[in-house]
Amino acid sequence: MKAPRHQLPSMNALFAFEAAGRHLNFSRAADELNVTPAAVSRMMKRLEEHLGTPLFRRRTAGLSLNENGALLHQATTRAMAMIGAAVTEVESRGADHDRVTLSLSTAFTTHWLMPRMSSFKAEFPNVDLRFQLVMGALTGPVDDVDLGMRFLAPDQRRDGLRVFPIMPEVLLPLCTPAYRETIQRKKINPTMIRLSGGQPLPHDDFFESTPGAESPPLTFDDYAIVIQAALLGQGICWGWLNVVGHRMCERQLVPALPHVQVTDRICSMLQSDKPANRPVVEHVRDWMIAQLQQDYRSLQGMYPELPIP
Repeated sequence: MKAPRHQLPSMNALFAFEAAGRHLNFSRAADELNVTPAAVSRMMKRLEEHLGTPLFRRRTAGLSLNENGALLHQATTRAMAMIGAAVTEVESRGADHDRVTLSLSTAFTTHWLMPRMSSFKAEFPNVDLRFQLVMGALTGPVDDVDLGMRFLAPDQRRDGLRVFPIMPEVLLPLCTPAYRETIQRKKINPTMIRLSGGQPLPHDDFFESTPGAESPPLTFDDYAIVIQAALLGQGICWGWLNVVGHRMCERQLVPALPHVQVTDRICSMLQSDKPANRPVVEHVRDWMIAQLQQDYRSLQGMYPELPIP
């Protein structure tokens, strides 16, 4: 029986899947994990049952990942690399490092901040970043962190916090340049990549569908994977401009059509108003806001035909 969508697979299963997908051999994955091949095989079977779809092609010539397996393996590989980097950072942290804790979405961290880490380290060589990551809707308190990114309504108050507005909440339908070309050339019904639950998304029925040929959507619980699926050319996703700015500036993702959705909410950086704030927190905050607003202005120049406010 398929598990409820909100339940994530166990970490053991994901660790085993990453090793099995890398080796394409259950026995070698078992040796690496110090378990039996039968245990790896059972975990892969349960993971596929949990997801409701096969991940491997099992043939006499050996294993290979199918399309769903390749998508999940790329995400788990990226996650394992991030975990490894974090462990290395913790082990090597010195007493002279300033720690700054950020409450951000997994998507923003993966697709906006990670590509800028070399620039960040050059600007702040002694800053030790720590993350409180939010997988779904970007909500929740920011009392126990230095800085948090949230979307605020015009009349929404955050007592005890300083609010630094960054940009309007802007969404665009995005895909890869190759996928857009395919749509325009072949007139196919595109696949929509959606975020399950969380914040309601605008309608995505702006494409005319051929009766009987509608493409079923792809739905994920983590917006970071929604964007990753779009980057892999799997379809069209709604892109929050504050998250996808880097991918758009690099032209890895482009507007699927000149449609823009603007809400009345403002993407803002929140910070405690306690007087004990350290100067390094102020500097990190200002750097992130400046980089975000630079993306915003760059995209206005790149796409003058889009009504980006």
